[in-house]
Amino acid sequence: MKLYGIRNCDTVKKARKWLDEQGIGYDFHDFKKDGLDDALLKRWEQAIGWETLLNRRGTTWRKLPEEVRDTIGAQSAHELMLENPSIIKRPVVEHDGNVSVGFNADDWAKRYSNA
Repeated sequence: MKLYGIRNCDTVKKARKWLDEQGIGYDFHDFKKDGLDDALLKRWEQAIGWETLLNRRGTTWRKLPEEVRDTIGAQSAHELMLENPSIIKRPVVEHDGNVSVGFNADDWAKRYSNA
């Protein structure tokens, strides 16, 4: 399992704590510190879609000019996420060939209990 996110993000902290408490091993990649490459982002977009990855609720999104928010599309979202990984919903998890985003303890208990 590989967990992608930002170390100081509250949701990522909760997800990591939950994984640690369950004894589930994972590799953590801080995409703000360690970077995010084009191929990885494309893989996520193909697996779950750019709309799912783009965090429209966070401060990074709200700080964007209204024109950018109103005209966002697949290509502009891709470029925006590469330039500013803070706008990606967190955490992103790659596990057994699947990609998921976000943290919900009940969902994760069903999904990863035998990871």
